[in-house]
Amino acid sequence: MTATPQQPQHMISADDILAGLDPDQRAVATELDGPMRVLAGAGTGKTRAITHRIAYGIAIGRYQGPRVLALTFTLRAAEEMRTRLHQLGAHGVQARTFHSAALRQLAYFWPQVVGGTFPSIVQNKAALITEAANRLRISTDRSLLRDLASLIEWAKVQLLTPDTIMQRLSEKQLPSAVTPQNMQRIFQAYEDLKDERNLIDFEDVLLLTIAMLEEDEKLAATVRNQYRHFVVDEYQDVSPLQQRLLDVWLGGRDDICVVGDASQTIYSFTGATSRYLLDFARRYRGAHTVKLTRDYRSHSQVVELANRLLAARRPHPDSSPHSWAPPLELMSQRGPGVDVEWFGYADDEKEAAGIAEDIRDLIEKDGVVPSEIAVLFRTNAQSAAIESALAAAHIPYQLRGAERFFERPEVKQAMLALRGSAKSTDGTEDVTRYTRDVLGGLGYKEEGPLSGGATRQKWESLAALVHMVDMMAQHRQEQLQEHRANPRPGVPEPLPLTMHEVVATLNHRSEFNDAPQVNGVTLASLHAAKGLEWDAVFLCGLNEGLMPITFATTPDEVDEERRLLYVGITRARKYLWLTWTMTRTVGGRGQRKRSRFLDDIDPAKRRRRAESAGSSYSPRSSSLNTAPPFVEGKRRIWLSVLSVKFCPPPRTARRLSWSARRAAPAPSACSAMVWMSTAIPPTACSFPPRVRAKRLMSILPACCRAFSVVPPAVSVPRS
Repeated sequence: MTATPQQPQHMISADDILAGLDPDQRAVATELDGPMRVLAGAGTGKTRAITHRIAYGIAIGRYQGPRVLALTFTLRAAEEMRTRLHQLGAHGVQARTFHSAALRQLAYFWPQVVGGTFPSIVQNKAALITEAANRLRISTDRSLLRDLASLIEWAKVQLLTPDTIMQRLSEKQLPSAVTPQNMQRIFQAYEDLKDERNLIDFEDVLLLTIAMLEEDEKLAATVRNQYRHFVVDEYQDVSPLQQRLLDVWLGGRDDICVVGDASQTIYSFTGATSRYLLDFARRYRGAHTVKLTRDYRSHSQVVELANRLLAARRPHPDSSPHSWAPPLELMSQRGPGVDVEWFGYADDEKEAAGIAEDIRDLIEKDGVVPSEIAVLFRTNAQSAAIESALAAAHIPYQLRGAERFFERPEVKQAMLALRGSAKSTDGTEDVTRYTRDVLGGLGYKEEGPLSGGATRQKWESLAALVHMVDMMAQHRQEQLQEHRANPRPGVPEPLPLTMHEVVATLNHRSEFNDAPQVNGVTLASLHAAKGLEWDAVFLCGLNEGLMPITFATTPDEVDEERRLLYVGITRARKYLWLTWTMTRTVGGRGQRKRSRFLDDIDPAKRRRRAESAGSSYSPRSSSLNTAPPFVEGKRRIWLSVLSVKFCPPPRTARRLSWSARRAAPAPSACSAMVWMSTAIPPTACSFPPRVRAKRLMSILPACCRAFSVVPPAVSVPRS
């Protein structure tokens, strides 16, 4: 397909490539023969290991760059791979998503295999499904369309057709308004509409590539001769469809390295399965397995919490094979940091306000930039309260994974304006300035609006496009400087960035929904957060019914919810908050329970269990340990005090009904003082006793008001 380019004279040496790798990463990089499976936990440097493996293989002459295909699941991850490989001197390597690699091959061979016009990619699957349902006189709404689209995608990645889908529909919970027969008919009508209009969807890209290569041995031989070595990242997310394509590409060879973590399998509902990762050693005889367990991302408090979460899972007799694998026990390489914070709020509104205040403190007091902060939730519907609170606090934010970025009206309008303006450019323009001028006509300004809602979202969208162009221009300038500092024979000097390139990049990213980043707090679902990391992470709404989700009814589904929380926890580098609420709405009945997963990992609860197992167990001391941990600042202590009025001190039964809580007698002022004193243990802060006592006295009146008692006379100790 392409010729091997001339190797550059200035390359990084093999020893330099291996420098800085830990022993396990070095094993991944240097053991190049035969199949390899890398079991890599979160933050263990798996991307570093596999990119150094490719670069090392090229440096010692074992690999040729253009004959290596590195596969991943997102354009962002593929771009990161390409950047790292370029920095290591590994030029010519193809780092692509499964869909991107398949689409490239399909488009290349289409004229000689099929002929005619290459089909267009379906941009709006919902519209096509709506039309298919209307043909069958089946009414649909937005929610049903989403469910139908998900079912069709699942069927196709499971290699099912309209004729065979009935065999597997019992595995899925169909919408109440759709029968299995109607599901089959809608699936068939959807496929017919695509054929009539010469359209294909993303699943078809893989299916057609498989069919093309399986039916034409000559083409298959051409592709296999081009790509001799394969590296697959996030292998636990591979679907049967993607595995089938990978098998076709390999053609019975075993020149493959896969990387994954079964504990991060969170896309089972789309057809992804960790089965291929776990069975790799049985499928490839002589396969070598390397485990990466040194965590370089997070402080030890975060890592230990993540380990406890997985270790707390107990087997269930109804669990399916491959539904759970022995987790990797991570070891933090960053040492101790800030303690994980646990906090229960009265309602969702107070939770959002508390999170916004904490974010403001992180930005103003700790110097954390907004783009290094994330608020993660189980469902997109949970973001509304967080958005309102951040907007009220004038904190910039971006939504990830909810509405598709390139489907927003303001983004479509901006792209049309940029495409039209690019036609009149000659390649000498300053793209950063030019972009600002074009988008300025649509309302873009350097400073964002103080208001929230649609106005703020429009500005955030335009600002994201401007930031993307700025990053493209900066990257091109860095390439130019690198070339001038280290010129390579046969490699031309990079040309200045043009608006035509900007528009082409936008079109490409729009096709794969690769949204640009902005300097704002990220709001995202736990699924959308996969593969990302931040300095500070807030995991909110950790209540039963949300974590695990109500729909998780089987042991396998509950296990996946546990893995989903694990993914959320391991996104944090330094700061981690775990929050939940007593009720959803202001003034509601406090009947919500926090997630069962928190009970598994709560340090206070684990301490109480240990105490109860010994002879020195005391109900009083055990109960007092349930108080919220001390956090510097009156606001946290104040909220802790005010929360007392929603339930009696923990010495009474923790799981009392709401009526029992209200009927429970209020404690005395002295006991309230004792409880508050114990809620702030001396070991939890560095303040001397006198300072600590003064702080307690400052909040005692509020505590007593919460208990409806008269404050007692208390003296401050001299030392």
